[in-house]
Amino acid sequence: MADLEREELIKMLDNQRELFRITVRGLEDDDARHRTTVSELTLGGLLHHVMHTEQHWTRVIVERDPNSEFDVSEMDSEYKLGPDQSVAGLLAEWDATAERTAALIRELPNLEDSIPTPTAPWAPERVWMTVRYILLHILREIAHHSGHADIIREALDGANTTYQRAS
Repeated sequence: MADLEREELIKMLDNQRELFRITVRGLEDDDARHRTTVSELTLGGLLHHVMHTEQHWTRVIVERDPNSEFDVSEMDSEYKLGPDQSVAGLLAEWDATAERTAALIRELPNLEDSIPTPTAPWAPERVWMTVRYILLHILREIAHHSGHADIIREALDGANTTYQRAS
């Protein structure tokens, strides 16, 4: 039963990543940097964020550092597609991240292990979460920001994930 759960977690993460990938399909890097709403969010910035979020949380699972603190200085670039970055480059990096995440899920001895999470200004007390909860948090982050990305893409050029998925 545990193997089935792990494979289903991997499958759901893959599915959510694919939906996000559809949203940025065919984008030029300049379009990925373009704001289309009153928000500062862009498609490239959201792509950077979801990829980085997955890397961050899988690192938390692996390191299990009871003294870790969130590096607030990273927030300046968290939601931006940097001048030396590209959509294609981030997607390739996210593919490699996804492979490492899948391998981690398959290799972890126990999804119930309790992991210390980094403290942050908005979470000054250390919180312990199960591996399963952290993996579901990654899934939620991707799904949450896929909605933002879909709105931004539709405002950019009329495309939306549902329509693009069907074509």
